[in-house]
Amino acid sequence: MDMSWLDKELIKVGDFSLLVGELFSFFMVLLITFIISRVLRAAFGRLATRQGMIAHTSAYVIGRFIHYIVLFIGFIIALTSLGMEMTELALIASALGVGIGLGLQGMVNNFVSGLVLLLEKTVKVGDFVELSNDVVGEVMAIYMRATLIRTNDNVDILIPNAELVSGLVTNWTLAEKVRRFRISFSVAYGSDKALVKKAVLEAADNVPYTLNSLGREPTVWMTGFGDSSLNFTLGVWVQPEQVKRPTALVSDYLWAIDDALRKYQIEIPFPQRDIHIRTPAAKNNCVD
Repeated sequence: MDMSWLDKELIKVGDFSLLVGELFSFFMVLLITFIISRVLRAAFGRLATRQGMIAHTSAYVIGRFIHYIVLFIGFIIALTSLGMEMTELALIASALGVGIGLGLQGMVNNFVSGLVLLLEKTVKVGDFVELSNDVVGEVMAIYMRATLIRTNDNVDILIPNAELVSGLVTNWTLAEKVRRFRISFSVAYGSDKALVKKAVLEAADNVPYTLNSLGREPTVWMTGFGDSSLNFTLGVWVQPEQVKRPTALVSDYLWAIDDALRKYQIEIPFPQRDIHIRTPAAKNNCVD
């Protein structure tokens, strides 16, 4: 087979010339680098799972760093396959520095922020987070530029890593997987408050994922007087698997509360208005 086409010159700048074979080697090295990275991460993941030596989140962090290191080494080898010397690589590094200063600072900021997230573990894969822009969902992956968050509607949202580092992030499952939810409800004026508490606590016990351990019992607070109602809040601790389903969870408790109030014939309030009609005083007609 005639391979002379590999020696064909594509570009010549000063003393540097680029051959077809060198360009082909460059892309082959990059391809092999990605394959090696994928194989190493998969092997490490299987080993970590089989041995149980490190936590899932730690395995993910180590896997990402393996990926970055292999890519860096592969990229350097790919550049040397183009026939570049160390002095030329230094020039490329300087050019990259200028590029970063002019227009790539955002990308570098996101990359460094991603490393911060991986090292600090304040936001980890599997965490359920709420952002200041009202995005709520589970962290699925932390990439070089952005973090993938999947909402409960199965919508994938990419958030730049810098926003997660510098912005306000509520991590529902950072230190502990269980949390307390507050369910607001109201009853009509004149209702027996003790009976309301009994009915609502019974409703909470009827929801299967309610926790009722020492220090985490359901509780009912009276929170205020409305225009037409007495306002209450049910505080409940729930099992970890339910924390990531806040909308369905609130619906389950409201459903159970409504059933319990109906059972005990406790009236649910509706807007009421008192109308006072004032009639003018009758005028006395004088007849001369």
